[in-house]
Parts: sequence; structure tokens; C-alpha cells
Amino acid sequence: MNTKQIEIGDLMYKWATDLFPINRSLTGEGVRETLRYIKNVLPELTVKSIASGEQVFDWEIPNEWNVKDAYIETPQGKKIANFKENNLHLMGYSIPINETVSLDDLQLHLHTIKEMPNAIPYVTSYYNENWGFCISENERLQLKEGDYKIVIDSKLEKGELNYAEIILPGTESKEILISTYICHPSMANNELSGPVVTMQLVKWLKEQDQLRYTYRIVFVPETIGSVAYISENFKSLKENVLGGFVVTCVGDDNNFSILTSKWGNSLFDKIGLNVLKNHTNDNFKMYSFLERGSDERQYSSVGVDLPIINLMRSKYGEYKEYHTSLDNLNYISPKGLLGGYEIHRKSIYLLENNYKYKVALPCEPQLGKRGLYPNISTIDTQKKIEVMMNIIAYSDGEKDLIDVANIIEADGGKCISIIKQLMVAKVIVKVD
Repeated sequence: MNTKQIEIGDLMYKWATDLFPINRSLTGEGVRETLRYIKNVLPELTVKSIASGEQVFDWEIPNEWNVKDAYIETPQGKKIANFKENNLHLMGYSIPINETVSLDDLQLHLHTIKEMPNAIPYVTSYYNENWGFCISENERLQLKEGDYKIVIDSKLEKGELNYAEIILPGTESKEILISTYICHPSMANNELSGPVVTMQLVKWLKEQDQLRYTYRIVFVPETIGSVAYISENFKSLKENVLGGFVVTCVGDDNNFSILTSKWGNSLFDKIGLNVLKNHTNDNFKMYSFLERGSDERQYSSVGVDLPIINLMRSKYGEYKEYHTSLDNLNYISPKGLLGGYEIHRKSIYLLENNYKYKVALPCEPQLGKRGLYPNISTIDTQKKIEVMMNIIAYSDGEKDLIDVANIIEADGGKCISIIKQLMVAKVIVKVD
């Protein structure tokens, strides 16, 4: 890594550290606080709201949920499952309660993971009124008989759901969608890696002299947020969006993975696979759309039909720390976040340069007189210019760059730099 890359990784990790303590959910002040932080980094962010009770397709925007405090007081007067110490202790969307219950009754509202006795699970009850606490299995086993005071100082009332977007215009009206979610409390890889990598992608996009595509970047609560966003922007999405990425689980140091689009053969699948094959030494895992689980479900649903892929490190649901307190700031790293960012950046760079090219001369061009062929021919010469010769052989004006790169099994990014040389030498031309 060079100095700039180290700085980018450290910056994303700082953003994640700052955002980690905030109690996010589908709705509420935690979401707004998160969006205010992002807007401070990206002033172009536009925050929007949809009122509780509003119908969005087959769904309804839920009541807004906010929490001041929550804990269990043991018979010995000790506070446990303290929301102020770890917001994962309170089951998401728990209703307000202040009463005393027996241990047997309390057990009905406790959530643990027996296979991970030291972890606090992440549990929610978004659409059914209930209450509960999440603790480690080891702590549950230490509970003694007696009366337990239950305090949940929460409000569940009419309010709003918040989301935000940034539109970065390009020379073409066709759009690339980049979506990430902002609805989980203190979890690092499953929640915060997506938003912070997306924030850095926006900063990079803004630094480009000129964008080919228009970029639609959205920060939404998962599922209900993407449903609401599609409902609010359906016509524009259908008319303009070519496809895109759901950015999630991109912060750990494990191997990369890809979850393909619904049909697995979109432009985005081709680009994502090319980048992973050439920048991870083929050391990545491939998942089909049948193994989906995030907002790609909504963007790719029947009637919406956008080709969306997920470029991840450890896929959601596939690593043991997922949806537990062990998915913390120690699970991600600046290096891990940098890798997640670079995979997406390289994919977007390929998208921006994915044109059709055609050889401008009949028969095989003479490269030596253009300074593109070694002056002295040796046994290694062909290997040195193999990619260039293959690009020339397949640049027929019918296939785009990514198809050519995949046919010749070459790094798309390397192909772009070679194509630029060939264009300067007037060996190939871009086909409109």
C-alpha cells in the first residue's frame, strides 16, 4: 500500500469508529444522526423522509422508534443488559415497559446464542409489538431465581422514515446505482463497512474530471428503505438505471466474494468477476442470486428488474460474527476497508471505460514503427505484447471492452491502459 491508500483506509476506519456507537434502526434519531454525519462529509447529500403509515407498494412505513434507556435489574440490584453500555442488548423495536417479572417470565424474552456463549445476538421485532433483551449465553446461565425489574424507556409512535441520496451527473443520462444501508446498531462489517466505503467512493467520483455515467448513490434502511426508495423513484429507476451495486460487508480481512445478479450474465457480473479474478488471484467465493439476502432483493424484484451485484468480503450470514456483538471494530480494519473500496473503484473505472473499439487498419497493424513493439525480437517478445495483440485481434467493433478482456482472460484495467496507447497510435478507434 502506498501512503495515499493508507490514509484512505485510516479515514474510512475513523468514520466507522465515529458511527459505531449510534443506535440505528429502521427509523428514528439514530438514522438521522448517522445521515447528519455523512452529510458533514458529503455536503451534496439530500436527506428525505416518508411519514409513518404511508403505503409503499405492498408495505407500510412503520412507526418511528426511539430509545432513551433500557436495562434489567437483578434481584441483587445489579443492572444487566444495559442499553447504554451496548445497544445490541435491547431487541430492536421493543415496546416501552416498566414492570417486575419472575425469572421464568424473563427467560421468555431473553435471546442468546448457545453456540457462541460470549456473544450478544442482534434481534429485532419490527412489525410485531413485543419486547426483549439480548445477552450472552454465559450471562443467562448465571441468572438466579427471583424478581427482575424490566425497564424499557422507548417510544413507538407516528413519525417518519429517513433516507438520503446523492446524484452525481455524468455526460450520459444513464445511471449507475450504488446503494448501502444505515439501519443496524453497533455492528461494523455488516453495517458500517458499507456506508463508509460508499462515502469514499463518492469522494473519488467527485474527484474525476468528467464522469461518463450519472451516479445515483443512496443510503437507506435495509428492505423497507429500499422498497420506499423504489416506490418514490420507480419511473426514474426503470428509465435510467443500467444496474449497480449494493455495498455491504466489505470491511474485514477475509477473502472476497461476489453475489451475482438474478440472471448472472449482466454487464455488472462480467465486470465484477473480471476485477475479482485479476485482483484477488482467483481467491474469492461466488454466490448466486439464490443466496441473496440484502437490498438486491428489492432492486431485482419482478417489475423492478435492475441487475444488481454485491462485491463483498465475508458475505452476510456466512461468518460466525454476523449479527452479533463480535462484529465489532476489531473485526474490520483499515486494510480490509481499503480492499473493499478498491474492488468497487476498479469496477466503476471499468464501467466508465467500457466502450466498443475497432481496429482502424486492415490486416494486422505494424506496431514496431509506432513504438509499440520491442526493437529486438526474442523468445520473450510475444509474451510481453500478448495482451496488446489479443486486444487488436478481438477489437471488431461488436464486442465491448469487458467482453474482450474476459475472452482473452486479461485484467480489464490493464486493457484500458493498452487501449489508450493504441488509440494514441491510431491503431484502434472507439465506436460510438
